[in-house]
Amino acid sequence: METNILSDESVKPTDELVFSIIGDRELLWRQTMSYLNDNNKDISEEWKYYKDVKSWLFRALKKKKTIFWVRLVDDTFRIAFWFAEKLEPILLQSDLPERLKEEYKKAKSFNNSRCIYIDMQDSGDLQHVKKLIDLKIKY
Repeated sequence: METNILSDESVKPTDELVFSIIGDRELLWRQTMSYLNDNNKDISEEWKYYKDVKSWLFRALKKKKTIFWVRLVDDTFRIAFWFAEKLEPILLQSDLPERLKEEYKKAKSFNNSRCIYIDMQDSGDLQHVKKLIDLKIKY
C-alpha cells in the first residue's frame, strides 16, 4: 500500500521538499514542467491540500482547464490525465503505448471522463507524458 505523502495540511510543498522526496526523479520533474511551460502559453501551477484524499496535490492548468494532476508516491511522482470519454477514439488512434490505451479503456468513469496515470520512472515515461500533454492541450 502507498504511503500518504504530503499529508500535513500545514506544510505547503516547496520545490526543495518535493525534490527531497522524489530524489533521482527530480530531473524528470524539471523536464516535465519545462516541456509544459516551453511549449504552451498561459500555464499556471498550484499546490492545494485536498481533505478528501488528505494530501497536497499539484495541478497544472491552461487558463481554467486542468492539464494534469500530480501526487507524490513512494520515491516518485504520479501524473494523472483526465480525458473526456468522447475523446476515446482519438486516444486509441494515437501513438500512445497499448498499455496506456488499455488503462484508459478499463478506467472507472467519473463525470464522463476517465484517467490515465503514469508513475514517473524514466525518460520513456517522460515521452508518454509529453504526448499526453499535447493531446490534453489540443483537445
